[in-house]
Amino acid sequence: MQSLSDATAKVDDITSDITISGGQQSAVGVLNASGCGNVLLLCEHASNFIPSEYDNLGISQTDSETHIAWDIGALELAKVISVKLDAPLVASNVSRLVYDCNRSSDANDAIVVCADCVIIPTNQALSEAQRQHRVDSVYQPFRRTVEQLLRHRRTQSQVTIIVTIHSFTPVFNNKFRDVEIGLLHDSDSRLADAMLSNAALISPRVVKRNEPYGPTDNVTHSLKIYGIEHNLANVMIEVRNDLLSTTDEITKRAEEILTLLCPAVEQLTSGKQGAHNA
Repeated sequence: MQSLSDATAKVDDITSDITISGGQQSAVGVLNASGCGNVLLLCEHASNFIPSEYDNLGISQTDSETHIAWDIGALELAKVISVKLDAPLVASNVSRLVYDCNRSSDANDAIVVCADCVIIPTNQALSEAQRQHRVDSVYQPFRRTVEQLLRHRRTQSQVTIIVTIHSFTPVFNNKFRDVEIGLLHDSDSRLADAMLSNAALISPRVVKRNEPYGPTDNVTHSLKIYGIEHNLANVMIEVRNDLLSTTDEITKRAEEILTLLCPAVEQLTSGKQGAHNA
């Protein structure tokens, strides 16, 4: 297991055999696929890349670089954690404005028509064929990749815990969010409970349950299909993106998350509560 100071993986180190739009960029990437740690990391909103076929979805370049297009800092944070835990990391390489990989294929908000008051022109009035194309080219490759890793880890009798990494904007709908790290869960709260029990260890960091989102906001799709449906402990970690502005801040946030996550993983894999094999 490498130290945090050794976590120097770059975006280019994430590779995949799945390509989209004439081979411009892979739809999904995997870092450290053979990692032997007990955690499988997912980063569904890792990229703001919009394939050329969508003509930037009709939005400005400035808007495509904001939080509406991706979770700023989430991929870099996930990579640091991946190195520390020797954990495989699956990341979407396509903007969530094209398709949100943390939504089911029949979810109305999988392809948004408006994001934080920004209209997405190309997403308006899509035909069923256009929508299905995005499901097939963006969502299904991500899902297949995660499921392939889960099957492989199962054949290796490898215990697996699902951890998804996200970031959120400090101000939404003109309201400031005081939460700094959110630990989200659906019906399986084992991992979130264990992490929250140690929240005082990273005080004064503000850590809250199911904030700034929760299950009623339809944000737990990945937790349900990769975690709950496989009886695997799981958690969604949300970090306020103003705390991920520099490499040093990202490293510090990773240390804080690991202070909560590592004991929780140890607790769940010690045989008492069991994380179960993938």
